[in-house]
Amino acid sequence: MAKNLVIVESPAKVKTIKKFLGKNYEVTASNGHVRDLPKSQLGIDVEHDFEPKYITIRGKGDILAKLRKEVKKADKIYLATDPDREGEAISWHLAQALKLADKNVYRISFNEITKNAVKASLKTPREVDMDLVNAQQARRMLDRMVGYRISPLLWAKVKRGLSAGRVQSVALRIICDREAEINAFIPEEYWTLDAKLLVQGEKRPLMAKFYGNEKGKLTISSKEELDHIKKEIEQAEYKVLEVKRGQRIKKAPAPFTTSTMQQEASKVLNFSIQKTMRLAQQLYEGVDIKGLGTVALITYLRTDSVRVSEEAGEAAKAYIAKAYGGQYAAEHLAEKQGTAKIQDAHEAIRPTDITRTPVLVKESLPRDLFRLYQLIWKRFTASRMNGAVYETTSVKIGAGSYRFHVSASKVTFDGFLSVYAADEEEKAANNVLLKAIDEQTKLSLQELEEKQHFTQPPAHYTEASLVRALEELGIGRPSTYSPTITTILGRRYVVKESKNLYVTELGEVVNSIMKESFPSIVDEHFTANMESLLDKVEEGAVSWKTVVSNFYPDLNEAVEHAEQELQKITIEDEVSDVICEECGRNMVVKYGPHGKFLACPGFPDCRNTKPYLEKTGISCPLCGKEVVIKKTKKGRKYYGCEDNPECGFMSWQKPSEKPCPRCGGYMVEKGNKLACVQEQCGYSEEITQKKK
Repeated sequence: MAKNLVIVESPAKVKTIKKFLGKNYEVTASNGHVRDLPKSQLGIDVEHDFEPKYITIRGKGDILAKLRKEVKKADKIYLATDPDREGEAISWHLAQALKLADKNVYRISFNEITKNAVKASLKTPREVDMDLVNAQQARRMLDRMVGYRISPLLWAKVKRGLSAGRVQSVALRIICDREAEINAFIPEEYWTLDAKLLVQGEKRPLMAKFYGNEKGKLTISSKEELDHIKKEIEQAEYKVLEVKRGQRIKKAPAPFTTSTMQQEASKVLNFSIQKTMRLAQQLYEGVDIKGLGTVALITYLRTDSVRVSEEAGEAAKAYIAKAYGGQYAAEHLAEKQGTAKIQDAHEAIRPTDITRTPVLVKESLPRDLFRLYQLIWKRFTASRMNGAVYETTSVKIGAGSYRFHVSASKVTFDGFLSVYAADEEEKAANNVLLKAIDEQTKLSLQELEEKQHFTQPPAHYTEASLVRALEELGIGRPSTYSPTITTILGRRYVVKESKNLYVTELGEVVNSIMKESFPSIVDEHFTANMESLLDKVEEGAVSWKTVVSNFYPDLNEAVEHAEQELQKITIEDEVSDVICEECGRNMVVKYGPHGKFLACPGFPDCRNTKPYLEKTGISCPLCGKEVVIKKTKKGRKYYGCEDNPECGFMSWQKPSEKPCPRCGGYMVEKGNKLACVQEQCGYSEEITQKKK
């Protein structure tokens, strides 16, 4: 009997796939990549047509030896690695490393690890797609060129083992740019005004929001403006000018892509991007379910498409009609149109079987695995349902020449909300009152409620919002979002506090060097264009060596230019006025993995080190002692009093010696302005000569 060998990437898949195939099939795993570029050198022959030099990854020798034994026994070999560029490249490397040129070798791929999908792939084997392989090779080589040519420059500039990356450097710049925007932000005052109105024949008051005047919408920017408006409307007659009743349909959400799953899991489940991908990988590869054995619960987890197969769509429609009623199942779904940034290589992320509800698998899954599966199942089920229908009422109220609005909505058909609750809760407080209101209803003012507000700076990036930004800019792909964020966190260029991402001192240094010496590398448009070129390589429209050979000369020129510039700058250890208590020398400022620190220049004879508190020359606004630059435990920079903890002064922005001329409080630097820290004061002025 013919012996067939199926090679997959992950050992976790072996058990799941083995039960679908008969005794004629042996299933084994490569444990990911078996070959890569060497760590000790660039590994790309730039003199000879950019030929890559691949070697066996350390530790993979035993796996390859075991695979060679299995290959000898097999008549047919099926390479069943993941259905993406990376998986295609692993299949190609396996074919090269195992010398399969003279063997019966077939490439099979499946979007879900189910019996039907695996058996169908065996019936439609193909050759390794070299366009996909070449797209992966090009990405790997571009990343290697950036990392191996620029990292030594960072070592020369910053002195310690730092590194640069093609996509990571852009992600770091995006976060740094947002941080600068936040630091430069000056709040602006505005006011809201609500009218509490008594409705004829009703006990409860109606709350209406100030909208503007008869010409249109108005923003109330100061107390003076507010008082002027109040003076006019306190004695005015309140009339119902217009009542609009209508219907609003809220469309069902699309099923998950990689990025939307990462964002939603962060928002709803508080999962990090890395954790979401780890759990999704387990759900894709297979988990033990009581009574069913090892079962793959979701389809492939790296996708940027919302497309759903016809078979899965029909199964969902039948399930929804049976479980919820025919009126809930959507007849025709208008799928979102793909953009140039979307590869659309795979289906959306969905359950492999919609009838395998979260309730059925709950007892078999650990808590977090269950919560993610439930989120994916609910999102997919909701995406196949009809929209929610709201009955809406909008009332325009006149008070002299000014206008107030009040609106309410009520769900008349819950549609997809029966499965996937909306983020916002519809406020129904005004619903009952608005039903009874028409143009003849008499209104009278009970009281006016005013409230002062200040505009808020842009939010710090979170992992989820950074993924959304990268996706919108066309930077990276579903498989790269998680590794990119993991890398910048791992290198301590960025730290995470309460979901928010903050740049460390180290991150600021690296970003400034990259912007100065390698502006194109950290330019989001350049990087997005490179991604689209890689997509064209995958489509077979562009040669991968053309992409690499066009990229390298510019990079090489930038590196050589930076090397010359760097040679002119000798970065000596900065001598401080802090005396080493162990040997009496003046301690020097050095860089470590977490930023600056003080070390004794007598190393290795004297190994004394201390935290480095950089002086600012600014007096503490609270106690008069000096303000120094400090860092949180995670490495985020702030300004604090040298007399801490006796003095509790701290500020995220640099304080100024100049007091606020309006209220006497202290001011801080925000971009090119000085602003009072008291929002209620609101004073700001241009910095005439910014101190360096």
